[in-house]
Amino acid sequence: MSDNFNTYIEHIDFEAWREFCVSKGTLRHFAKGEEFVSIGKVGRYIGFIQSGTLKYVARSADGTEHVMGLVFGEGLVADWPFCLYGKEAKLSIVAATDCEIYCVSSEEVKKRMDNDPKFRDVIMHSTEEVYTTVYDRYVDLYVKTPQQRYDDLINRHPDLFDLFSLKDIASFLNITPTHLSRLRINNKSREGLSNFHG
Repeated sequence: MSDNFNTYIEHIDFEAWREFCVSKGTLRHFAKGEEFVSIGKVGRYIGFIQSGTLKYVARSADGTEHVMGLVFGEGLVADWPFCLYGKEAKLSIVAATDCEIYCVSSEEVKKRMDNDPKFRDVIMHSTEEVYTTVYDRYVDLYVKTPQQRYDDLINRHPDLFDLFSLKDIASFLNITPTHLSRLRINNKSREGLSNFHG
């Protein structure tokens, strides 16, 4: 099982992305609650996160927020790959904490992609791996119970509640905060029983 929250990171040329963003990008500060990408607008940047946490947020017709992705630690952030093709974002990417992000304009990335076959290969491979990560999560929504999804998440990232709110984690798991609280209590009860019998 992967230690990276966003598993595509392990299968792309991450160092090429880091080097490109740090050398070509501008370090920008995003305050908690500020949008890196806004719904209905074309994503202006591809970013490498130096510090902070962000969440990918879609909104239903009644304005309810749905967290579709989380990113933290050293990672990439973008409305991928739609920002490269001038397509409007269907979600927002919001700073969950204050963030420092090396930002490269989507136009510059597109220009490099058009003129550098090796970099184009990096982009195509990255797109395939992002798709695989998203597809795996989509399948998990159907084949795993909320308890199994929660257990997988917390086993891999026990510090997640230090990084994101209970509400955001519940939304990411596609359950209510009340349901998530019950799952946490169930896990603590199971741990207590195993310690008692151990």
